[in-house]
Amino acid sequence: MENRKGAMNMKGYLCEDTVEGIFTGVYDAWVSGMEIGHENVRLFLKRQYEPELFFEYEEVFSDADKAEKVARTIRKKISGEAFRRVYRTAMSSQPDRADAIYRFLMEGFRYKEDTLRMLQLPAVGRVFELARKVANEAHLFLEFIRFKQLKNGVLFAVIAPKSNVLTLVAPHFEDRFSGENWIIYDETRALAAVHEALKPYAIARLTEEQAGVFLDKNKEKDGYTDLWKVFFNTIGIEDRKNYRCQRTMMPLWYRKHMTEFL
Repeated sequence: MENRKGAMNMKGYLCEDTVEGIFTGVYDAWVSGMEIGHENVRLFLKRQYEPELFFEYEEVFSDADKAEKVARTIRKKISGEAFRRVYRTAMSSQPDRADAIYRFLMEGFRYKEDTLRMLQLPAVGRVFELARKVANEAHLFLEFIRFKQLKNGVLFAVIAPKSNVLTLVAPHFEDRFSGENWIIYDETRALAAVHEALKPYAIARLTEEQAGVFLDKNKEKDGYTDLWKVFFNTIGIEDRKNYRCQRTMMPLWYRKHMTEFL
């Protein structure tokens, strides 16, 4: 696997944009890296990469067993916190997240539990940065998600996050609204966290038709929406309004589906 100048070609693995897909890519890439050197292997997301010279690309198909082996190895050989950080990184919207995880694991399997404290290493610092941004976004959505009760009694909320935060926010509402039927729909990814009363939530991919049914129902008028807007406007003190502070505490990005700003 050499080019005309005799230099070693790089091997690129194209993985699916899911946690399972990225972890499968890590598994396959690691096997290859043990033969040709991990520095000669890179991970890419199938729809978020541009072909480069001197790269030999191989498509990776998600494999649950391989992904589980990677997850188990991270917990065992590095730490549980390392796995949580890697998982959050996989939820990021940044196109380099798959390769960032691979570089982090190269350091992690070398330095074990000490890895998380070695932020001076570029790979560790990058994963720390991506994981923190995802965690911050998920934390904000815990406060900014707005449910609307549909006529069938289901609580329905729409979000459009930059990162894939559904699996990070759903457990909170599963605990808080355990006795309710609710759906949180991520319109960016056409994914939904679906919760049936007193049962664990599940992640489902909705078709355009399925999503359309709920979105149409969500547009229906109800008295509680108007009451909430009146309450929001009434409690504000005109002389103390500070829109700059408001944008800091409640960024414009999150207001698209917040009742009080519709």
